[in-house]
Amino acid sequence: MLMRCFHRSPLDPLGGAAVTVTLPADEARRIILRAQGLLGADARRGGASAALRRLGAVQLDTISVLARSHELVAYARLGAVGRRQVEQAYWDVPPRAFEYWCHAACILPLDDWPLYAFRRRAFRERKYRWHEVPPVVDKVLEQVRESGPVTTTDLGGAKNGGPWWDWSDTKIAIEWLLDTGEVVCTRRVGWRRVYDLAERAVPAALLAEDPADAECVARLARTAGRALGVATRADLVDFLRLTGPHAALLDAALADGAAGLAEVRVEGWTGRSAVAWADPAALAAPARGRHRTTLLSPFDSLVWDRARTARVFGFNHRLEAYVPKDKRVHGYFAMPVLSGGRLIGRVDPAREGSTLVARQIGVEPGIDPRRAVEPLAEALREAAGWVGCDAVRVERAEPALRQALAAAIP
Repeated sequence: MLMRCFHRSPLDPLGGAAVTVTLPADEARRIILRAQGLLGADARRGGASAALRRLGAVQLDTISVLARSHELVAYARLGAVGRRQVEQAYWDVPPRAFEYWCHAACILPLDDWPLYAFRRRAFRERKYRWHEVPPVVDKVLEQVRESGPVTTTDLGGAKNGGPWWDWSDTKIAIEWLLDTGEVVCTRRVGWRRVYDLAERAVPAALLAEDPADAECVARLARTAGRALGVATRADLVDFLRLTGPHAALLDAALADGAAGLAEVRVEGWTGRSAVAWADPAALAAPARGRHRTTLLSPFDSLVWDRARTARVFGFNHRLEAYVPKDKRVHGYFAMPVLSGGRLIGRVDPAREGSTLVARQIGVEPGIDPRRAVEPLAEALREAAGWVGCDAVRVERAEPALRQALAAAIP
């Protein structure tokens, strides 16, 4: 039986004694999983569009193993969701979402467009990206204004012919215009962004909103807090990538209640993690329901923050795609395996024709490999079916685990 503890804090900004909840670590983890759409039947309602609203941000990445990361995020929550459904949720007409900077390059609900005004203003004030903004920027803006939605191909190409980071001036210019809010990306063709004027693509009511930086940060902190379930200040900063004065605005929003989050403690979270924050509505409703068993993208918001993942799940997670092959421990794109509310292992998958290949499988320390067999097999079978594979092959695993998986996966 789970017991919550309550204690009164002398730091209530209204001068009274605020009540702070102390959560058992298991309960905090369940609240987190429910917030992330990975616990309970409600998670599947509304499909990929509702999942995006729940998560607040879905990270984009160019790596495609089994599928691209934004598709894997939807799959982890919804099961064998059609890829067309995911595309419609993210890049439909009329638009429901836009691409911008949050934790990283992300797909964001279009209704949140006004809340990123603080970041657009910061780009304008800074006057540079990691590239110097080229003089051609005004010409590029005028071309978009006159011709309508464009891709970088329409603008002459994204690269100068060198490495991937050797962008052409027109690519730098159009991305700068996106950073500052002159243009927006609300859809893609293939994997290419389609850029249009914000004034054409974003509904007028959203364009008319111009909240101050403090309001932007406070409202986004609420979004991040709800998406994360239970979060420390560092977790919120990481979700939104806040620095300097914007991080100070977060502190103010947490202290004065503008973020709408309740201060909590979690048993076992110590040091700078001793103080955490949660959505009051999530605290009021017991986190119950069926746990999802699934493979997770390394870019999934459940695990994208390494320090948080270690604190919540005791799982040390590192993407090794950019690690030299001979120094990899778990594999190029090792995907954490979620089952029973815990991260029980990792699978480094690939696809060869109609076969899903598990290049490497490992079970986490403290997890009984015998009990891990069925959830690992379930996760592999479901993933194989989703990507159209009719067979699964395990290449590297402990001999007993490999043999048991071979028997469990027809």
